[in-house]
Amino acid sequence: MRKILYLFIGAALFLSFFAFPAQAQEVVANSNLEPAKALTAEAEVLKIVEERNFERENGQEVTQQNLELGILTGSFKGQVKNYYGISELDVVAAQNYKVGDKVVVSYDKNEDGEYSFYIIDFVRTPTLIYLGLLFVVIVLLVGGKKGLLSLLSLTLTFLLIIKVLVPLLFKGWDPLWTGISIAALILLALIYLTEGLNKKAHLAVLSIIVSLLITALLAWIFGSAGRLSGAGNEEVIFLIDSLDVPISFHRLLLASIIIGALGVLDDIVVGQIEAVYQLKEANPELKPQRIFKMGLKISRTHLGAIINTLFLAYVSASLPLVLLFNVHQEPFLTTAQIINNENIATEIVRTLVGVIGICLAAPLATFLAAYYLNPPVDKKKSF
Repeated sequence: MRKILYLFIGAALFLSFFAFPAQAQEVVANSNLEPAKALTAEAEVLKIVEERNFERENGQEVTQQNLELGILTGSFKGQVKNYYGISELDVVAAQNYKVGDKVVVSYDKNEDGEYSFYIIDFVRTPTLIYLGLLFVVIVLLVGGKKGLLSLLSLTLTFLLIIKVLVPLLFKGWDPLWTGISIAALILLALIYLTEGLNKKAHLAVLSIIVSLLITALLAWIFGSAGRLSGAGNEEVIFLIDSLDVPISFHRLLLASIIIGALGVLDDIVVGQIEAVYQLKEANPELKPQRIFKMGLKISRTHLGAIINTLFLAYVSASLPLVLLFNVHQEPFLTTAQIINNENIATEIVRTLVGVIGICLAAPLATFLAAYYLNPPVDKKKSF
């Protein structure tokens, strides 16, 4: 059993470091993508020079403003500039600003060689920092040592995605294999940092790897059968114009499904193995068959909660889209049009494939823990 576990871990590490795509070999040496340096700065609203209110056809009131801004950062720091927000254009995302608001502005030269300033959004950094600090404090108070390890694994996961996955994709690496490789590294970080190097962690890694392989296979089968290009989102349109290397958005979509499923699989697998561990520790005389049946009952309750959580998470993040379905305007006149829309079909495949992976992971993890986990021995050997 131990040899099989180490074989899976070794395979995951091998893929993580040596999975070179054919696509990357076609990219020229000087094809690295350098992000464009936008001319932006932070500013404070000093004065509301003028306001204009009007009403849209649906009765919604809109306010347009001309503002006086004090530039706080950048080459114009300390200077006062004007923002002209009153125009004949009805900007849907227009905001209502007050004196003292901190905003992010962009600026560029107009035809006369003078700089024009435009408000992009509010400065939200302080709010997010305070929320982040509150999050860390609550996790540490409630989770203790395991909470600290969870924060470390979260940080490592973030760095793997931002500092490893994203740069490799920009260099032309195949999104699917690179995503799978990074997912393997994230898996090892999540499990071994939070659970330690013991049999429970080994069984969790094995269960998740098998479930992820099945999830990846289902994503590839139904993503291909459904002709999901991965290019239906608005963000992809901007990416196409910004990339210096070709990227398969279909394979990028498959990678995102796999990475997205990893977090939920980690939740249910670790929970199931811990539940079986506690059952065995409470009554070591119970036979594995009995433990397996009891563990399955726990998993069914867990599955019901997770499936509802996934659905509610998607609906809550997409309420404007849900409202759009009920407007009954093109391209959402009929149920068939809604389902066949690529964005909707993509989310359906993403959700259902993930749920199937979860449903298969729960009994697998329960079975392995029931038959191969021995709490007394595990306690002595874990560290």
